[in-house]
Amino acid sequence: MFKHKSTLPGFRISLGYTIFYLGLIVLIPLSMLFIKTSSMGLKEIWMVVSHPRTLAAYRLSFTASFIAGLVNVVFGFLIAWVLSRYSFPGKKLIDAMVDFPFALPTAVTGIALTSLYSQNGWVGQYLYQFGIQSAYNPLGITIALIFIGLPFVVRTVEPVLQELDPELEDAAASLGADRWQIFIKIFFPNLIPALITGFTLAFARAIGEYGSVIFIAGNIPGKTEIAPLLIMTKLEQFDYTGATAIAVVMLLISFALLALTNFLQWVSSKRIGMG
Repeated sequence: MFKHKSTLPGFRISLGYTIFYLGLIVLIPLSMLFIKTSSMGLKEIWMVVSHPRTLAAYRLSFTASFIAGLVNVVFGFLIAWVLSRYSFPGKKLIDAMVDFPFALPTAVTGIALTSLYSQNGWVGQYLYQFGIQSAYNPLGITIALIFIGLPFVVRTVEPVLQELDPELEDAAASLGADRWQIFIKIFFPNLIPALITGFTLAFARAIGEYGSVIFIAGNIPGKTEIAPLLIMTKLEQFDYTGATAIAVVMLLISFALLALTNFLQWVSSKRIGMG
């Protein structure tokens, strides 16, 4: 049998390089978290990770990230739908604006959002009149996480929408299906894996976000202090083991949530394949 010639090196060389690179860049740094944390006793670790201040930071980080991910799934899908299905003046400009959160430094993002949503900001001054505090509280944190996570959903869903065959929509319409039925029966099942992926990416980015959040959060321990800020506080106090203990818990929870979303994505893809 003739072997197919590949432009890139063979499988063994490529696999070896892949494992080496991932080990050097990903596995070794992550393993150091566990090694550093293991220098503490179990009782000390438990005291750090179960402290009320730490639990409040966990709760705020994961709750705000989850809510921001859900919001981005809804509005990210709508933006992706408009960009992929319609042509209009200024489309390229709007398409480029979607990537702004990728390009802006996180500190610039935080300052801009704080200036916009604080009590004297362009938007915040009107929200505060209705009793809506849009800065220095969990709402402000969620707004910042929505901003930085939106491109992940749009850029994940948009290619899937572009690949959907318009003839399927025409065929369903010719058979008497209305727009809602076409969306539920044809579009939505094909979009579920992409939506889950977009949510996962946005959620994962939000959990570790630091620069764009600290300016608008207020950073009050137990109330508006996120977990990454608490880790930085521990590091500034030279409490390296305490910082790594908090980081390990975040890492384990993130792995569990990512495994769950990947499982849901696999189930939805399998159902689409069976359908």
